[in-house]
Amino acid sequence: MQRRLYQGRDVSRAQSIDELREMARRRVPNFCFEYVEGGAEDEATLRRNRDVFGEFAFVPRTLVDVTSRNQSVSLFGQASAAPFMIGPTGFSGLLAREGDVAMASAAAAAGIPFVLTNVSTTSMEDVARRAGGRIWQQVYMYRTRDFIEKLARRAHHAGIEALVVTTDSAIYGKREWDMRNYVGHQQLNWRNKIDVLRHPRWIADVLLPNGFPKFANLGDLLPPDKTSVRGAAASILGQNLDPSLSWRDIAWLRDLWRGKLLIKGVMSPEDAALAVAHGVDGIVLSNHGGRQLDGALSTMDVLPDVIAEVKGRAAVMLDGGFRRGTDILKAVALGADAVLLGRATTYGLAAGGQAGAARAIEILRSEVDRALGLLGCPDIGGLDGKFLRKLGSAGNVAS
Repeated sequence: MQRRLYQGRDVSRAQSIDELREMARRRVPNFCFEYVEGGAEDEATLRRNRDVFGEFAFVPRTLVDVTSRNQSVSLFGQASAAPFMIGPTGFSGLLAREGDVAMASAAAAAGIPFVLTNVSTTSMEDVARRAGGRIWQQVYMYRTRDFIEKLARRAHHAGIEALVVTTDSAIYGKREWDMRNYVGHQQLNWRNKIDVLRHPRWIADVLLPNGFPKFANLGDLLPPDKTSVRGAAASILGQNLDPSLSWRDIAWLRDLWRGKLLIKGVMSPEDAALAVAHGVDGIVLSNHGGRQLDGALSTMDVLPDVIAEVKGRAAVMLDGGFRRGTDILKAVALGADAVLLGRATTYGLAAGGQAGAARAIEILRSEVDRALGLLGCPDIGGLDGKFLRKLGSAGNVAS
């Protein structure tokens, strides 16, 4: 019998993130799936983000008692049940009804942090109130600094633990495959309009009864007729992104915000050192999931050098291409404090709402647990570079 992935709708039967991905592809229209799936230009960085994990191999220990296993980590003095969290992923409300609340609720139930996207379709106040757990808020530094100041005040009053400033989007990347779905300004072409009609479950879940969801955290940044996710993306991330963004803005925000402050988009040890010098609490290595600069290194490529530069002075996290628990453990072995998930949990959300996101977390947590046992490392706190080898181009251990 030929192998094939599960073809049904029951997310509890998904055995891997790839299986949830295929379920998501069937459930949502093409234009939604392409927004999640695609990268910039030739998608070289997108491919690199996945290929890099094959360049590392484990060195397991044997005859170790692994009856009890622990994968919890400490982030800013608080325990997190797993070495990963849900990172900021835009337009979740276009994949499932109240997608931001669904993702946050799944994270809270699993005991891991959740980073709410700046372009959510549910307000941070509602997400924090309804989901609970550890909520962090993504921030894009738009041209209007008054808006950022108001956002920070709202975050403080909502009990948001941390602000995560995305710094790699001062200029919007060119996502060609996403763009091919449209004619004119955010108007779907006829093929995609027909494709939408072929997804009645998605229409009933997302569009009925009020049509396309609206942005809930952008306040007076947008004119009243540009708040729908259908027509505002180019307006927000194009016209309002600030190409003059610099370290002066980080210093300004550090003075304004007394909670935890992280910078997401660091890709060099020099910038990691500058971030620490500007008083940030954490660094997220990120190439924006291969959606900005094509041809960039993966975060795993730069992680060792960044760890050598700032380890112990700031939390070091990363995202980009994580699909397996073993991917996550390879990053932890290289010194990362935690991993941010993007597409992995988004596939779960698109496949089955909160239950799908929870299933993605469950799959990865079980894979981390199993791999720790098989590595002969029952406590993740003992996982380090001795359990890992970098392979050469021919698959041999690099000298």
